[in-house]
This record gives sequence, C-alpha cells and structure tokens, in this order.
Amino acid sequence: MEYDMDYILEQLKKLLAIDSPSGYTKQVTDYLMEEYQAMGYAPQRTVKGGVLVDLGGDDAANAVFTEAHVDTLGAVVTGIKANGCLSVSPVGGMNANNAEAENCRVITRFHGVYEGTCQLSNASIHVNGDYDKTARTFDTLEIVLDEKVFSKEETAALGILPGDYVCFDPRTVITKSGYIKSRFLDDKLSAAILMGYAKYVKDQKIRLKRKVYQHFTVYEEVGHGGSASIPEGVTEVLAVDMGCVGDGLECREHQVSICAKDSGGPYHYDLVSNLIRTARENCLDFAVDVYPHYGSDAEAALRAGYDIRHALIGAGVYASHGYERSHVDGARNTFLLLKAYLG
Repeated sequence: MEYDMDYILEQLKKLLAIDSPSGYTKQVTDYLMEEYQAMGYAPQRTVKGGVLVDLGGDDAANAVFTEAHVDTLGAVVTGIKANGCLSVSPVGGMNANNAEAENCRVITRFHGVYEGTCQLSNASIHVNGDYDKTARTFDTLEIVLDEKVFSKEETAALGILPGDYVCFDPRTVITKSGYIKSRFLDDKLSAAILMGYAKYVKDQKIRLKRKVYQHFTVYEEVGHGGSASIPEGVTEVLAVDMGCVGDGLECREHQVSICAKDSGGPYHYDLVSNLIRTARENCLDFAVDVYPHYGSDAEAALRAGYDIRHALIGAGVYASHGYERSHVDGARNTFLLLKAYLG
C-alpha cells in the first residue's frame, strides 16, 4: 500500500489530544520519540526540544530537510484578579475573538492541572449591558476556573503562578464526508503526514536517492522554530505547514498548496517550480498561492544564516488560528506530493 491514511488520521488525533503550546512541548515530543523508535528509527531530541529523525538515503551531500511544527497557540497566566479569575497573555497568534467561551486547562508547574473556561469579564448577557459593545482582547477576557474560588487569595492557594500555561481544547471532529475540524491543524496535520511518510518508507523498505531528514519544531508559532538543528549536507529545507484558504487565494481544503511567496518574501524559484512540476506530473490536486500574512520554519532557517533552498507546502486549511478545517483529500495530496518529490 502506497500510503496509510488511517494511520495519518489516527496519529493526527493523538497529536491533537496532547497539549503543546510553544514552550510547553515535552509531552508531544516524548510521544514522537516513542513512535519513531517503535517504527525502527533512531530519533534525536535537539537541545532546543524538537525531534530530528534521519530517514536514510544515499546522497548525504544533497540532503532534504523536511519540517513540521508541533507547537501550537495558547496562553500563559499573567496574574490573579480580585474575583479569583485569571488574566492571561497569548502565546503565538492566539486571537481573543477565537479564545472566548473555549474550555481550557491551566497547567501549573508544581500543583497539577485545573480546568476552566475563557470568558469575557462579566460574561452574562442578562447582567452586562455592554456585552455587545465590548471589544474582545486579552485585557477584557479572563479564565474562569472550575474551582470554588472567589478571591485572589483562594486562587493563589491552588498554587497557580504567573507563567503557568493555559491550553485550549482542540475539539477535534472528522466528518463522514472527510472534513477535519479542529484547533491546531496548524501544524499537527502536517506532523501526522510526515509520520505517515516515515511509516511508508519503513514499511515499503524504500531506499531514498537523497538523504531525507524530518524535523519536528517546537517554537514555530513564536518565530524561531526552524532556526537551528540543520545537519551538514542539507541543501533544501521543505517546510510542511498549513496551506492558506481564504478570499483572494486559489487553494481549497481538498488540495495541497504550494506557496510561491508569503510575508517573508518569495520562496526559492527553482524548488517551487520543481514542486509544481512534480504535482502536475503526478496528477495531484494542487494550488499555487501567495500568502499575505504568513511566515514559516524554512524562512527561520534562512534568517539563521543557513545556505539552503527553501519551499513551503501543506494541506489547505480554512479559518487559520481559529477553529480550523481541512479535508482528508488535502492531507492525501500533500502526502503524495512529498512521496513523489522525495522519491
């Protein structure tokens, strides 16, 4: 079998179920280390906290470095309010409009996990006459704990400290029609696709013509995930991240998106051309787009000073950084483009 979508979707659900906002990623990387060891690989944890896997391959002087990030959006506690609720600061591009009314978990450093909900301060419409007029920002939202606490002192007694992480429920659903709905498909969908490719290489005993690495980064959402850990001999960095879906773009959730340019500038012309040619030759459903508000791990590698060619592909994802939606076909087309390009 050329690919195992059931495996990819199962890994996606498992990855999404593990809280991993940027900076709090050890549990998800522990899981990756165990899974790759079970597949027969020898994964390495980078000093920074990511996971690096050598899939093998003959040409080590012209290696391909594929990347996906497993860190997500979230928040951290900034203080305890007089009413016992928590004030928070976003991690990455978490938007207050998308955080409101979401269930969450507060991960304390030394005193366990507490459940709660992110709400507008004074959230009862029957009480708050300014409910509709209030702009949703992290200054007007608070975490209401599911604990019997009504004062700053009572909440402080739980052991909650500034800097404790707030992790939001992913609410993962895969519909009968193949739509994948969840928070944090950016970028755990791509991570699951890379896992599926690693399984394919191992199961089919594929001998790759070029050495291929996989790197699961843990600080992409704050801008420096891919800025380290590229081995000697790598000439191409291929970021596998979400493809943008929205007004003015061609991509849909069923397709693999090939990014020609984003907010950081154009991707390497020849590498992008090779990816487009590969998609066409293999009759894949794809789109080429320019993303207006985007940055990738591949660009972080360039800014760090690596002399590489860079590109970005990914399954189409709608409502990015919110309650996101993709489709099984988008994941399949992304996998098949990777398979065809990497050989």
